[in-house]
Amino acid sequence: MGHTCSNLLCHCVWSTKNREPYLKKEIKPRLNSYMRTVIDGEGAKLLFMNGVEDHVHLLIAMPLTLLVPDLIEKVKPVATKWLNKTFAEFEGRFRWQEGYGAFSVGKSNLQQVINYIENQEEHHKSVSYKDEYISFLIEQGISYDPNLIFD
Repeated sequence: MGHTCSNLLCHCVWSTKNREPYLKKEIKPRLNSYMRTVIDGEGAKLLFMNGVEDHVHLLIAMPLTLLVPDLIEKVKPVATKWLNKTFAEFEGRFRWQEGYGAFSVGKSNLQQVINYIENQEEHHKSVSYKDEYISFLIEQGISYDPNLIFD
């Protein structure tokens, strides 16, 4: 094949360590901008990002040359260091949870996923992060150990 084409879209989700409510409204725009820079620097493209105080959702277009785990294992530590350095109120305590969720997104439901990510504040008035995350796993048919999933 002379030319390789792809459209690999990934909805990634992870929380702050112990679901601590660190990601206040005033922090989110700067965090979004910083994470976009890191993700773009790795060759992927951040299409949309939002979240609430204890977790983030990212919609990422992945290149064929980069694995999702490699990208996330780059983004999370770099963002942790930046958050702790940039926001003195964290006093070096900010951490992300150890794991994450990564779910494939098809072109046919792209707008639905964007709308979902965009409406996080409203969604989480009635649904906890834990319930949301478990529902993703169930919808995707992913088995999990409830004793290990939330570190």
